Amino acid sequence: MRVISGKARGTVLHSIEDINTRPTLDRVKESLFNILQMEIEETVILDLFAGSGQIAIEFLSRGAKMAYLCDTSKDAVNMINQNLAKTKLTNKTLVYNEDYIEVLKKLESQNKKIDIIFIDPPYKKDLAVNAVEEIFKRNLLANSDIDELEKIGIKEKIYDIRKYGRASLIFIQNA
Repeated sequence: MRVISGKARGTVLHSIEDINTRPTLDRVKESLFNILQMEIEETVILDLFAGSGQIAIEFLSRGAKMAYLCDTSKDAVNMINQNLAKTKLTNKTLVYNEDYIEVLKKLESQNKKIDIIFIDPPYKKDLAVNAVEEIFKRNLLANSDIDELEKIGIKEKIYDIRKYGRASLIFIQNA
């Protein structure tokens, strides 16, 4: 696993491979960044189930200004911190070793706004739908007005789905 592009390009990252933490496939990661390449510069990122931190690191390497990373595994958080140090991106991050709902609550209480949120929960854990609901409930996305959207009955919109074998990239935005 390596950083594909940007300031940390080519840096080999460490990973923990077990049933709960697995790296995003290179072809999925490359597709994600090909789709979002023009929207990354100066953004704030949230990697909600960060694992090794590879996705947030790729965003930072390509010009994102800040990344919040969250994982409940102490081993994963240790790996994230090692990878951030290796890529010299630690100063642009805040890493949480907590449950994702607690992190979302903290970000809400601090009035943080996130431009791009990456959600890739562990296998066999049905957390993605709940995570999306919590994000919209807490109005964490930048450039959105959830109250106005809810008044007219619109909450969110899936605007693109890309399938890569068993993996899918689903892009959701406020309508």
